[in-house]
Amino acid sequence: MQITENAKKVLENRILRKDEEGNVIETPEEMLVRVARAIADNETEFDKFDWKEEFYDIMDNLYFLPNSPCLANAGTAMPQLQACFVLPIDDSMESIFGTLADMAKVFKSGGGVGFSLSRLRPKGDIVKTTGGYSSGPVSFLEPYNAAINAVKQGGRRKGAGLACIRVDHPDILEFIECKKDNDKFNNFNISVAITDTFMQAVKNDEPFYLFNPRNGEAQGLIQAREVWVKLVEGAWQNGEPGILFIDKINEHNPTPELGEIESVNACSEFHGLPYESCNLGSINLAKMVKGDLLTLNVFE
Repeated sequence: MQITENAKKVLENRILRKDEEGNVIETPEEMLVRVARAIADNETEFDKFDWKEEFYDIMDNLYFLPNSPCLANAGTAMPQLQACFVLPIDDSMESIFGTLADMAKVFKSGGGVGFSLSRLRPKGDIVKTTGGYSSGPVSFLEPYNAAINAVKQGGRRKGAGLACIRVDHPDILEFIECKKDNDKFNNFNISVAITDTFMQAVKNDEPFYLFNPRNGEAQGLIQAREVWVKLVEGAWQNGEPGILFIDKINEHNPTPELGEIESVNACSEFHGLPYESCNLGSINLAKMVKGDLLTLNVFE
């Protein structure tokens, strides 16, 4: 496996197996054997050897590499190979902090998490079980952000998270500006789930309704362009928040009978239903074509 010294250092710090004292006890080539064997073990007895050799070859030649959790965990006591998860958060303390615990488990195994805050009741809304008032969805980013600081991905790196909220949530303006301070919630990406109704209101310079997720009732009107301007200002200032065209995403949801897509994973590579996950991989295009990539006309 021909890699640079910097790449070798990354593997030693984040991927290669270590003993109880933290000493590296695996070479990059041994890592490839471990991964290839673990992946091939899922094939039939007749095909195992061939698939092991083939998968080893494409990794060894850097044609393709699976995501980091696969390289780190395949063939170990932590056989969690998925990179990205979408977790649900319902409007209860049990769900909020239950998902926090699930997120910590994902980070421990090297994955990242995306989740939606859209089901949480807005700030100031009544909490009948206690007679108190809700602190709102943005407040719960504090413990989530702290958990990411505390739980590192298998001792390799901090976890990656993405929080999103629907544009018609009553706390949308607070959410849009929650990362205006660059030192706050810096373990998260944030995105706003944009609806077709909102975009039409922006186009027509009209107000649109905000809805309380607790009961689905309208909770005031707001000018769409006011929200849009704040989105653009935030994106210009520090790249936050991003936007998800959630209606378009669900329009192309291949399994609508299983539920509605609310969020994406931490870096937005895939749109997932609650508890869905994905395994990423990298294809090295430079190994797949002849000639100079800088002058290659892919449309010829």
